[in-house]
This record gives sequence, structure tokens and C-alpha cells, in this order.
Amino acid sequence: MAGILNAIEISSKGLSIQRARMNSVAKNIANAETTKTEEGGPYRRERVTVKEGKTDGNFTSHLRRAGLKLNRTKDGHMPGRPQRLKEKTEFSSVEMKVAEDAESNFKLVHDPGHPDADEDGYVKYPDIEIVNEMVDMMAAARAYEANTVAISAAKKMAEEALDI
Repeated sequence: MAGILNAIEISSKGLSIQRARMNSVAKNIANAETTKTEEGGPYRRERVTVKEGKTDGNFTSHLRRAGLKLNRTKDGHMPGRPQRLKEKTEFSSVEMKVAEDAESNFKLVHDPGHPDADEDGYVKYPDIEIVNEMVDMMAAARAYEANTVAISAAKKMAEEALDI
């Protein structure tokens, strides 16, 4: 049962990440022509970055931390006392960060009548391509859907295991 719960936990993290991606894309589309923010400059594109976070330790320490016990299915499978796994292994987790894309430039548009135009008549607009944002939105929506399907499959497996 713990394996099914772990699968649901992993998929729920995926749901949170994809929801954050969709929210960022929606915010980018809504501010595609915002030339002045509360901070003073044009809107900067928001991005969601996901990276793998590593935790050190050996297999036994991770089992203990998770509150799990490694059981034998049959006494003959591991005769005698099981050996401790002393070698260090790395287990992964996921870290998500939502931040402005500081490396993006701005699009300069010549519009001397605009209130945010500089002395040369150019206005800085966010460098946001609506088509790229829509592609990102579709990819996030599909990944979100895949995670909901994985959760549904895990729930169905748990229900069927209880029927046995």
C-alpha cells in the first residue's frame, strides 16, 4: 500500500508543478503588453524552473526516515541475518522555483505618443511571444492530465487490492 501512496504523492507534486506552470503562462499572457509595473519597469516574463534535489544517506537510513521496514517474503531468500547496506546512495526529490526571467530582453517599439516612451520615442515591451506561451500552456495541461490519470490508476489499483 505504501507504494501506491508514494505514486500518488509523486503525481501530486507533478500536479503542483504543472499548475504553477499554467499560472505563470497565464500571467505572462495577461502582461504581454505591460510597459510599467509597480517596480517601475516593463513586465518581465515569469518562469517555473524544476530541478532535482538530492538527499544523501544509505538505503537503510532512508527506510528508517520513511518509517518503513524491509521485510523478507520467504526466509530462504535471505538466509541468516541480512547485510546492512552501508554504501551511500542518493535519492531524489523535486524542487520548484517561480522567478522572473532576468535574462530576457525587451522589445523596443517606436511610439513617441506613448506615456512610457523614452526620449527617443521608444517603448520597452516585455519579450513575450504569445505562441510560445500557448505551447507551454498546452504542454503543462497535458502533463497535468497525465498526472491525474496516474493518480486515478493508483486509486483504482488500491481499490482492486482491497477487493481481493
